[in-house]
Amino acid sequence: MSSPTPPPPATTPPAPVITRTEVTWRGERLFDAGPAGRQHRIDASAKQAPGPVETLLNAIATCSAVDVVDIMNKRKTPIEAMSIRVAAERRPETPRRVRHLDIEFHIDGAAIEREHAARAIKLSFERYCSVASSLSPDIVAEVALTLNGETFPPERVQVWTPHG
Repeated sequence: MSSPTPPPPATTPPAPVITRTEVTWRGERLFDAGPAGRQHRIDASAKQAPGPVETLLNAIATCSAVDVVDIMNKRKTPIEAMSIRVAAERRPETPRRVRHLDIEFHIDGAAIEREHAARAIKLSFERYCSVASSLSPDIVAEVALTLNGETFPPERVQVWTPHG
């Protein structure tokens, strides 16, 4: 008679990633934000520097841009130039949270095909971008792509889907 096979070893869930920052008030509605040595100005009045919501939009654009660059590089179709514009519709009453995003990706690259660029953008928002994944799932996001000067109709992407 053979002995029963032992159960597989229990896997330990990965430890959470801890990210820290610091914000220092500089008078009026001005703040310096970021870890020591890597700070940037935030102006709650949005006169001298981006305001808090603009900073959030910058974070969404930058986070997804990194993903798109990485995905396209893995495909061996590097991006030669890219810019992203983000417009947010916010509630008129307090809290004036974001409820709709219009995002325009302008990408140039000789070997890039529309389907691959669109897929990279979709993957960023639906799987990889930690900033987008931190947003409320009811935010509607529409993404338009301009590839090598040709503009395509916007597509709706899910910025976050809760995992059961």
